[in-house]
Amino acid sequence: MPVPVHAGDCWDAQKRCTVMSVKEARRALAEGVAACPHCRPDTALGMPE
Repeated sequence: MPVPVHAGDCWDAQKRCTVMSVKEARRALAEGVAACPHCRPDTALGMPE
């Protein structure tokens, strides 16, 4: 199971998270990877729910 997508400054990001580009984050969210419910990267990226 994939780790949720987090914003870069999220307090809930885990050590196993890796940095990704905005394009990669948008793609992951569009493909159904969950967004962190705390930092809401989908909202920050202007993506619809």
